[in-house]
Amino acid sequence: MRIAWAITGAGHFIKESYEVLLKLKNNNPDMKVTIFISGAGYEVLKMYGLFDSLNKISPGGYMEEIFLEKDQGYSCPKIGRFLMDKYDVLVVTPVTSNSIAKIAHGIADTLVTNVVTQAVKGSVPVYVVPVDISGVIHSELPFNIDRDICKQCYICPPGDQCPKQAITDEPQIELLLCNGCGICTSLCQYDAIKGGEVVLRVRDLDCKNVQILKELDEITVLEHPEDIMGIF
Repeated sequence: MRIAWAITGAGHFIKESYEVLLKLKNNNPDMKVTIFISGAGYEVLKMYGLFDSLNKISPGGYMEEIFLEKDQGYSCPKIGRFLMDKYDVLVVTPVTSNSIAKIAHGIADTLVTNVVTQAVKGSVPVYVVPVDISGVIHSELPFNIDRDICKQCYICPPGDQCPKQAITDEPQIELLLCNGCGICTSLCQYDAIKGGEVVLRVRDLDCKNVQILKELDEITVLEHPEDIMGIF
């Protein structure tokens, strides 16, 4: 079994998606997984501390590579594999509302949307897990500093010992530098650094785009990453 896994820049479902693909890999050691990551997906994976763990799923070597959008150029040559019968299935999770809109309306101007387009053209089954389907969603946040709790200490242990120097003097965490290691949370004596949860309302427009996808023969919409287990 050869799987392609495409990731866009959504924090919601990102950990669940990783855990499901890791479980599949552990249950099927001979399974080969190639990972395609959008520009925003790369940043989000780092924020949530997951990027360095992807090699547990795709350790390298042919058909087990990790492809970043920033390294693939505009033509994305590696996606030609979908036209050469190299993959059995494409799983896209999590998928932002932006990518869902592009896929629904036939726009292929990013690595992930190009991957979906070529998979469909190559008759590779495509399964997508949108983050915005309907109603409201409860999404986990990356680490942040609660300014109402922070004492702005003259010497800030989290800032001094952050391995990525992601904590500024303001103070705030520069998420594009953060790798999600969580060291800072144990160093703040006032518990001012933590993750959290945000409640988001799904826009009607995003719901409509998901419905468009559901009506396409080539693409199957799943409601949660755990549903991927049922495919195999």
